[in-house]
Amino acid sequence: MQLKIMPKKKCLSAGRVPLILFLCQMISALEVPLDLVQPPTITQQSPKDYIIDPRENIVIQCEAKGKPPPSFSWTRNGTHFDIDKDPLVTMKPGSGTLIINIMSEGKAETYEGIYQCTARNERGAAISNNIVVRPSRSPLWTKEKLEPITLPNGHPLVLPCRPPIGLPPAIIFWMDNSFQRLPQSERVSQGLNGDLYFSNVLPEDTREDYICYARFNHTQTIQQKQPISLKVISAKSSRERPPTFLTPEGNASHKEELRGNVLSLECIAEGLPTPLIYWIKEDGTLPANRTFYRNFQKTLQIIQVSEADSGNYQCIAKNALGAIHHTISVTVKAAPYWIMAPRNLVLSPGEDGTLICRANGNPKPRISWLTNGVPIEIAPDDPSRRIDGDTIIFTNVQERSSAVYQCNASNEYGYLLENAFVNVLAELPRILTSANTLYQVIANRPAFLDCAFFGSPLPTIEWFKGAKGSALHEDIYVVHENGTLEIPVAQKDNTGTYTCVARNKLGMAKNEVHLEIKDPTRIIKQPEYAVVQRGSTVSFECKVKHDHTLIATVSWLKDNGELPNDERFTVNKDHLVVTDATDSDGGTYTCVANTTLDAVSASAVLSVVDVPNPPFDLELTNQLEKSVQLSWTPGDDNNSPITKFIIEYEDAMHEAGLWHHQAEVSGTQTTAQLKLSPYVNYSFRVMAENSIGRSLPSEASEQYQTKAAEPDKNPTAVEGLGSEPDNLVITWKPLNGFESNGPDLQYKVSWRQKDGDDEWTSVVVANVSKYIVSGTPTFVPYLIKVQALNVVGFAPEPAVVMGHSGEDLPMVAPGNVRVSVVNSTLAEVHWDPVPLKSIRGHLQGYRIYYWKAQSSSQRNRRHIEKKILTFQGSKTHGMLPGLEPFSHYTLNVRVVNGKGEGPASPDRAFSTPEGVPSAPSSLKIVNPTLDSLTLEWDPPSHPNGILTEYTLKYQPINSTHELGPLIDLKIPANKTHWTVKNLNFSTRYKFYFYAQTSVGPGSQITEEAITTVDEAMASRQVDIATQGWFIGLMCAVALLILILLIVCFIRRNKGGKYPVKEKEDAHADPEIQPMKEDDGTFGEYSDAEDHKPLKKGSRTPSDRTVKKEDSDDSLVDYGEGVNGQFNEDGSFIGQYSGKKEKEPAEGNESSEAPSPVNAMNSFV
Repeated sequence: MQLKIMPKKKCLSAGRVPLILFLCQMISALEVPLDLVQPPTITQQSPKDYIIDPRENIVIQCEAKGKPPPSFSWTRNGTHFDIDKDPLVTMKPGSGTLIINIMSEGKAETYEGIYQCTARNERGAAISNNIVVRPSRSPLWTKEKLEPITLPNGHPLVLPCRPPIGLPPAIIFWMDNSFQRLPQSERVSQGLNGDLYFSNVLPEDTREDYICYARFNHTQTIQQKQPISLKVISAKSSRERPPTFLTPEGNASHKEELRGNVLSLECIAEGLPTPLIYWIKEDGTLPANRTFYRNFQKTLQIIQVSEADSGNYQCIAKNALGAIHHTISVTVKAAPYWIMAPRNLVLSPGEDGTLICRANGNPKPRISWLTNGVPIEIAPDDPSRRIDGDTIIFTNVQERSSAVYQCNASNEYGYLLENAFVNVLAELPRILTSANTLYQVIANRPAFLDCAFFGSPLPTIEWFKGAKGSALHEDIYVVHENGTLEIPVAQKDNTGTYTCVARNKLGMAKNEVHLEIKDPTRIIKQPEYAVVQRGSTVSFECKVKHDHTLIATVSWLKDNGELPNDERFTVNKDHLVVTDATDSDGGTYTCVANTTLDAVSASAVLSVVDVPNPPFDLELTNQLEKSVQLSWTPGDDNNSPITKFIIEYEDAMHEAGLWHHQAEVSGTQTTAQLKLSPYVNYSFRVMAENSIGRSLPSEASEQYQTKAAEPDKNPTAVEGLGSEPDNLVITWKPLNGFESNGPDLQYKVSWRQKDGDDEWTSVVVANVSKYIVSGTPTFVPYLIKVQALNVVGFAPEPAVVMGHSGEDLPMVAPGNVRVSVVNSTLAEVHWDPVPLKSIRGHLQGYRIYYWKAQSSSQRNRRHIEKKILTFQGSKTHGMLPGLEPFSHYTLNVRVVNGKGEGPASPDRAFSTPEGVPSAPSSLKIVNPTLDSLTLEWDPPSHPNGILTEYTLKYQPINSTHELGPLIDLKIPANKTHWTVKNLNFSTRYKFYFYAQTSVGPGSQITEEAITTVDEAMASRQVDIATQGWFIGLMCAVALLILILLIVCFIRRNKGGKYPVKEKEDAHADPEIQPMKEDDGTFGEYSDAEDHKPLKKGSRTPSDRTVKKEDSDDSLVDYGEGVNGQFNEDGSFIGQYSGKKEKEPAEGNESSEAPSPVNAMNSFV
């Protein structure tokens, strides 16, 4: 039965067919169990080109497997190598590895040669590659005398290395006597051949220790060439020249490279100035991901070169004087490489098969076959095989057809050798996977159930699921060529037992495996990006959810490595906490959650920020008289970009230790051109600023002192004012030392009269900021200027300012003073201005003195303190507010300048008309009787005119705080007491009292009082109060009230609303509805004082006035501004509303206590 090649994997169709894999050919992945007979297979061998260390024993490896175990033999240089005849050579037991003991005696060179190993058993023979054994060599440089080299400045130079030829080739580098590598650049560089190239030499290239070193890595040795001495002579001028190539020579060259190697192309040019090198590929582009530039672009490297990289490459050398190019033609050859290497073939008797050996290369490799290490042409004939070029065809094989075949593919650049056996066996199927293996897989991931098998003929594979062995029919399963069952997306319902069955014509085998699907591990709370300031604490959170049957472990990584071993890092169940964060703590923190089946991770970046580190390396360049360039190196920005640099300066000559702001530049600049002032000893420092804050200052720069120059500015704030009538005081703000621009700073002070023809008078002063000119006329305008000068010269011409000499008191009083009385408290005053010349100074304004001379009502003269009003500027009129009505006043007017007041104008008298009076000074209620009350009062303290009469209004207040009718009385002005008669007994009354002049009524004062109780009535009240029926009645009434209150409380809690108005807290004049002072609402009458003793003499504040009523009979104003209400009998039941009154300060108190009769009356 022929074994056919099976596909790599096969998907089951959706049809209802069993899940069967027909495997018709075994591939290399299918291993023959070692307990079965099989030809040898080479498993390990030394490399083809084997360079050995001559100081160590030689070990040439050759390992193989087979059944029966193979025996080993060696050839050396094509002939049998008899190891038994050489006491230094032994073969490792159970192996073909040779060990040649040269450390005790012998030389490595003795054993140079080409070795090949053969592993043989009854089924065939396998051979190794030809192993070329060579000892490494690190020869010394030949002795040579090197003459010193002397060159003019600017010339090209090549220092040759010419290292000895070693094995493997040495690594070349140039150093000095101190083993320090010589610096290289675009001008000086080392070529691929090891020579040191100078495009042009400079005086600093002079040295006596240019030494070329060769390092031989295999033997860990370094060889040194004799030092080369170079002296560069400084020429007056080096002539510039265009580029020419030092290597390669000419305009074109050729380069050959093998496929897979690194292609290195080099162009080094000389010229002055130093040329730059550029590379292009003609008719193509350089491969982006495989192209690299080395040695300052003088070397072009292409890795993993292929035939497609063949072509012409051009290097171009260019400087300011021209350009040249060199073309390198590249050909890529190839040693043989496999297209299809032969693979082991297992056949059962009577089957057919093929061995295929295909290789490619440049040039095309030659294919040759060997069998058991012998060229197939001279090997014993086998009727079952036929050769067809790169293929051997087997037909109807038998057990004797077993053998090992070698395919050799070779060309001039190398060879390939591959062993493949043909093993003819008849074997029952066997399953190599362990029985009852448990597979645990995370849901939604692929599941792979192994079924490693063997048999000959090759078995078919069939999979079943479940205890009843139902065949798999769904297309969700995939079977791989090695028998593995794949479930691409495993789900919970895939859990169960699976059976793998292998069958061939000789029998069958089966195996059960078990699959469990687990919930995936998830990070439900991932760490988040954090930015913290240095020294702060940061916390990363990582909450994990996983399958409950698995154990999860959570670990933290920093930058994919372990956390630092630092007590500042604390890990608990869900958090990583970093305290006192430092710069080194910045990075990527990863939370990794692991179970035995899966692992998930989440990362967050921590940025530790802080103010920048101070700049450093301050340097001053381009030092000019009035400018300098400052450069610096920024300090670390501590993870927050620098936004700007602040530059400060210190003037060590004038203000040592004080730093001043000089300039600011953006955070991307590291230089600044600074403007300088003359005669300053500058030092500079720089601070960096980022979003966190400002750095500490840098170290101060070197000092730079500028030369002296004439001042470039003059003093400011120049003024001219006189302190006396005959002088002129000139003042100015002096220049500071920084502004002086030179030593011996002085000031030239100049002045002259503005309106005269006098020449400028000047004086030079120093170290002062004031100069006094004496003997000047009074208050004359002057032109003034102050100019700075030093030892170098004068500042620019200063600006001229105007000043005045000293002032004197005004000489003339204002005239024609007139007074117009506007009303009883306001008057307007007019006057004529004084002549300007008489002011003798700056006009400040006019000042009015006025005082009250006499009271018109009392006609008694007394002195009143004078009041003053000042009117700024040249005003000629003004208003006098706050005058007292019905008063005589006197005033005068004076002009004012900077020196003081002038003489007063003649006194002018005027009188104010009458006004309304203030409230009476007091109001007392005395001598209460059953039906009368006596009122006593003091006249208003400010009558503001002649009193014409008093007005008294009163009304009763019942026990429910309702107001009765209002009664109005007129009382002569000469009275100070009045008895009100015909009142009700035991009744509260409220009184409103105010005075009047011919202008109108004044402010009112109020008071309340109660008439006395009749004795007989009081005794009856006592008798009634002691009666049982009265007590019972009162209890019944109290019970009814309590029940009523409970019902109201319940209804209120249920949201009911009642149109019940709370009683007023105070009683005011019904004709006046005063507003509360704080919120503008009507005041309420307070019954809180009903049980307090009444006091007399209370009154309203003087600003509470009573409006004159239109009709005493109107009741519209009662009860919070709504229409009054009346009972059926016509009696008034409206509620009283008025302003809450303060308690009286003094007065007689009522001694009458409330009685039960009064309580009864309250219900009537």
